[in-house]
Amino acid sequence: MADRELSEYEKNIERYKVKKLIKMLESARGMGTSVITVYVPPKDQVSRVVAMLNNEYGTASNIKSHTNKLSVQAAITAALGRLKLITRIPNNGLLLYSGTVLTEDNKEKKLTLDIEPFKAVSRSLYLCDNKFHTDELRRMLESDDKFGFIIVDGSGTLYATVCGSVKEKLGQFSVELPKKHGRGGQSKNRFARIRQERRHNYLRKVAENATQYFITNDRPNVLGIVLAGSAEFKESLYQSDLFDPRLKAIVMKVVDVAHPGDVGLNQAIDLSADSLGGVKLVQEKKLVQQFFDQIACDTQLYCFGVSDTMKCLEAGAVETLIVFEDLELNRYAVKTPDATEPTVYFYTAEQASKINMHGGGDGQAQNEVEVESFVDWLANSYTKFGCRLELITNKSQEGTQFVKGFGGIGGLLRYKMDMLSLREADKVHEEEAGAKKADDFDFDDDFM
Repeated sequence: MADRELSEYEKNIERYKVKKLIKMLESARGMGTSVITVYVPPKDQVSRVVAMLNNEYGTASNIKSHTNKLSVQAAITAALGRLKLITRIPNNGLLLYSGTVLTEDNKEKKLTLDIEPFKAVSRSLYLCDNKFHTDELRRMLESDDKFGFIIVDGSGTLYATVCGSVKEKLGQFSVELPKKHGRGGQSKNRFARIRQERRHNYLRKVAENATQYFITNDRPNVLGIVLAGSAEFKESLYQSDLFDPRLKAIVMKVVDVAHPGDVGLNQAIDLSADSLGGVKLVQEKKLVQQFFDQIACDTQLYCFGVSDTMKCLEAGAVETLIVFEDLELNRYAVKTPDATEPTVYFYTAEQASKINMHGGGDGQAQNEVEVESFVDWLANSYTKFGCRLELITNKSQEGTQFVKGFGGIGGLLRYKMDMLSLREADKVHEEEAGAKKADDFDFDDDFM
């Protein structure tokens, strides 16, 4: 994989591929403890991993079960063979899965996978078990979105970021502020002014530190900020002119917590979990709403349905392709014996079961049929069409409407396409093909 930083939509596509990979690996089961999982972190050496696997090969000779011993040694040998093809560990590390697994029809199948993930591998691991371990892959499904937290009250302030399941404390300082009191006589007003001045200076320091921690190159370095605390300081900070307007614009939530410091940070994370988890959902809703707006305005800068969307894709007109990630549709490439190029069809598994795509009747040779999940094919091929691929869910109202009302696939176009004319042209083409087929039918040859 390239060294460049992936964009957000590319990361979503990588996450989709990882989900499919996890599903495949978790469904695979070995005969006894015969499959191995190897995690190799970045900057590790191939020689160290090879030495470790050779050592494990020798240890496997102590396994009492002869069949299991041979299976483990075969898996290690396959992993070593794959490592011979790798000169250096990739920038994000390496994941190795190897072993003999049982297929759905209880047949044995040798499986060896080496994966360069799109996120860095966090640890080194070797495991021999009856299943592949996918916890490192699952960690990669966690969001890359980083959120800032400011825990502020009368005793001090803590600054932290949260990314996925990783918390990072950026800084902390404590303060002693004068409290309200009724003493002082003629000096009462002076004490009140001193108190207000100290509080104002404290807020100024809190705001300046927030700018220092959460602004990089004149832009916020976090997706959103949560303000938390046990007193009114958090509201005072939010409403103050001292607080940087760039940060004020991305404040997602203001929450009350009972404790300062690290305990207060944990409480703030729990209380704002719904807002943090809904960020991707909000982005998804905005995208689908943009698609709906194009339809409502009848701009002709949209398409939906498999047939129309594929026509626009092949014409290079699609700028943003929107697809439901669990779309139950397959791509069938059917090649007849006398054809040079396959014909492509898009059917659900139920539709395909009612059609004889393999042919082979009356002693004729069978057609070659390649089947692939339509979404998987798009995830691997969308760059050929010069478009962005956005995978969405049906967890929002807009997502559900898109799936049920528009078939779960659509696109925003670069330029207008007259879909009615394209459909008419296809209809004429089909009629001409049918007429040609009828002309080729010779009544005398077949019935005389």
